[in-house]
Amino acid sequence: MKKYQTLYVAASRQHVGKTTSTLGLAYCLQRLGIDIGYCKPVGQQFVDLNDLKVDKDTILFSDLIQFDLHPEIHSPVILGSGATTDFIDHPENFNYAEKILKAKVALESRKELTIHEGTGHPGVGSVVNLSNAKVAKMLDAQVIFIAEGGVGSTIDMINMCISLFREEGVPILGVIVNKVREEKIDKIRPYIEKWLNSQGIPLLGMVPYDRTLAWPVMSTVCKAINGTVRSNSHALRNKVADVLAGTVLDRTKLEKRDNLLLVVGTHRLDETLGKILHINAELAIEEWPLSGIIVCGEGEISSETQRAIDYYQTPLIHTDLDTYGVVLKVSRIEVKINRDTPWKIKRAIDLIEQNVDLDYIKKKIS
Repeated sequence: MKKYQTLYVAASRQHVGKTTSTLGLAYCLQRLGIDIGYCKPVGQQFVDLNDLKVDKDTILFSDLIQFDLHPEIHSPVILGSGATTDFIDHPENFNYAEKILKAKVALESRKELTIHEGTGHPGVGSVVNLSNAKVAKMLDAQVIFIAEGGVGSTIDMINMCISLFREEGVPILGVIVNKVREEKIDKIRPYIEKWLNSQGIPLLGMVPYDRTLAWPVMSTVCKAINGTVRSNSHALRNKVADVLAGTVLDRTKLEKRDNLLLVVGTHRLDETLGKILHINAELAIEEWPLSGIIVCGEGEISSETQRAIDYYQTPLIHTDLDTYGVVLKVSRIEVKINRDTPWKIKRAIDLIEQNVDLDYIKKKIS
């Protein structure tokens, strides 16, 4: 069944857009008529699926490219808590390489092209002899490498990271530079391209930074602050673009932005919401600016305020943190693309389709 050379998507570190890029690549290549298989050979963050552990990214891909999820095929190795020390103590008890190779054979017998997604930076997994480079070698794969935008720091990071793949003799099909500020793409591209050309590596594309991909949803915020949902739990997929502090209401934000998260002491909610409703009426703004409300500390909420919250179907969450603590926690959220962010999935696909040379990739793996 296998018709194309295997692909392995690696990245310079966490949170540079590896999953987002892999998602876009898988969907776009599928749209070019290729029957795609997906595997996360080594995972770290997992969920339990019918008493079996499976990497959480695998569930997202099973939804997108529509395959029945089998953990032993699509997520063969999970390095959970304690796995590394257990391996160092008794390496003979683990058959990680065998599991990965079995998954490879199963996928290649069913799919024309298998895309394997790496984990973390290229050295992750070395402690159990499963660095990204070793796994890519094991899979006889070509690597698409994802790095963040810039010039000096980007080239330095690419050079350091791909040295591990060179050491294993793994070919680099090309590099995608991600999260580049759009106004800087034309300035940066010639320098990145010149350096990559000197290494015999193609630049596959430069993907502009899209701030919406960094927006969390209310369910993620609620988890980060250990909050309790008081009302409108059905709207926890609302996206959060910015935080609005109730202590000093920023009228400019209210006038220019929607998808705002209001953070306010419970005792001040009635007054603050009243001001927001007044500003909306004064400016004749029909759109409700709030994606959610977090209330801190003790206090009563009037029935009138609660009616307004319910009318606009705004999630109301209570936390024991103070307002500063909430803002701090929200600012530190590392946003991952997932099933609760369908607009991000669509945007990821659009960004890859518009900015990456997919025809070149298809030609090189044929």
